Amino acid sequence: MIIDSLLALAPILIILLLMLGFRWGAARAGPVGWAAAVVIAVLRFGTGFEILALAQSKAFLLTLDVLLIVWGAFLLYRVADEAGAIRVLGEALPQLTGDRGMQALLIAWVFASFLQGVGGFGVPVAVTAPILISLGFNPILAVVMPAIGHGWTVSFGSLASSFQALMATSHVSGDLLAAPTALLLGLAGILTGYMVAHVADGWKGVRRLWLPVLLLAVTMGATQFAIAVAGFWSIASLGSGMAGLLLGLFLARRYRGNNHDNHERSISPRRLALALSGYIALIGFTLIIQLVPAVREFLGLFVIRLSFPEMTTARGFTTAAGYGRSIPLFRHAGAILAYSAMSSFLIYRKAGLLEPKAIRRILSGTISRVIPSSLGIVAMVSMAVVMSHAGMTDALARGVAQSVGGLFPLASPWIGALGAFMTGSNTNSNVVFSMMQRRTAEILGRSVPLILAAQSAGGAIGSVIAPTKVVVGASTAGLADQEGPILRKLFPYIALLIAFLSLLTILIIGIWPT
Repeated sequence: MIIDSLLALAPILIILLLMLGFRWGAARAGPVGWAAAVVIAVLRFGTGFEILALAQSKAFLLTLDVLLIVWGAFLLYRVADEAGAIRVLGEALPQLTGDRGMQALLIAWVFASFLQGVGGFGVPVAVTAPILISLGFNPILAVVMPAIGHGWTVSFGSLASSFQALMATSHVSGDLLAAPTALLLGLAGILTGYMVAHVADGWKGVRRLWLPVLLLAVTMGATQFAIAVAGFWSIASLGSGMAGLLLGLFLARRYRGNNHDNHERSISPRRLALALSGYIALIGFTLIIQLVPAVREFLGLFVIRLSFPEMTTARGFTTAAGYGRSIPLFRHAGAILAYSAMSSFLIYRKAGLLEPKAIRRILSGTISRVIPSSLGIVAMVSMAVVMSHAGMTDALARGVAQSVGGLFPLASPWIGALGAFMTGSNTNSNVVFSMMQRRTAEILGRSVPLILAAQSAGGAIGSVIAPTKVVVGASTAGLADQEGPILRKLFPYIALLIAFLSLLTILIIGIWPT
């Protein structure tokens, strides 16, 4: 039993070693981890070629399901960025107030959260750090603040690609996962706001801004919760960011600081509305497709779905027969993102914000950014599915259950954070660890939805200290050789947030239904 657990853990340890010790990216380390999983599955767990082939077919469907969202989300972001929409929002926010603490909250927390909702991929820190530096913030703090500020929106950010991966690999319905995930992240969002205020202006900033932080946190957290529970996962983070921006516009009037002439340089409402038009289109498409039965039914006529037979290894581990991941291609979240990207392109083009050759830059920029992460996702998903069908995930879960027992809920967020740290992505963390978390929860008789929520919430917060994200933030802030100081400043805040999630999980576990 111990040998089985250790061997099942080996592919994950190999990825950890390669990414942390040798500084490989997920695109290089992932295939090595997958190869190790295949070898161990065959030699130790009795997995034959037929099971491996079927597992890879399932992995293909899961990968396609996630990548359609990843590609669509970044395409929409690139259209808006090419049109200058992101720059307009970035210019507008500092003009609202001269209070440095309030500027930090609006840009490093609210705006960064909005950017995570629409883009991800390190975009929140990459976009906001230069803005904060231009306002006079210390460059290291300019990276640290948005890194902290956007973490609570990662699971439902990038149009819920991480959450979709959690559903796909754990085989648990989003209807069961949405509430506990949004609850944990919303509560973490409150602490996040106070942390940003503390980094920006110390304890005096926390005392001065305690009320706007609380109002913003409750508004954004409640909005994300309500949208997620209603089933609109792909726009939950986007919606919370937009709600925060609207409330921030109002609160900034009460905390104007020493800057009394902002109104003379203010950006017109028309420019702001135009900047947001692509994301307003996204919300519109989502609501129409989800709420109009005729549209939903028509777009759902074409579905990619494969049926798989029962699979049993030589050691007797059985995977039941059933369908793999179903992908309704034309009403998929990735398709909705594509519709929104095309609509926003036409809107910005008509408004004269896009040049004729802009489409080439948009596509090339999208491809260059998503290919490395896509390769990593393909390898990680394949590894996770092979481990699951070989019985390796089950063996690992039993080993973890025996080792930590009743303390497992405390460990769940840390496991998610570890996965995100080593892979650079909450999506990959959910792919690698969700089945192990589910099986351990089932063995211990704990609430599966809550444990999986803790996995994803921990992964969301932990992802902000992933070396790849720290490098991206440092590069845009002109701190290419200062990743170490950034990480040292960032780590205590992130560790406190994950510990907070652990405490919340163990407190809630007694009342959440199994």
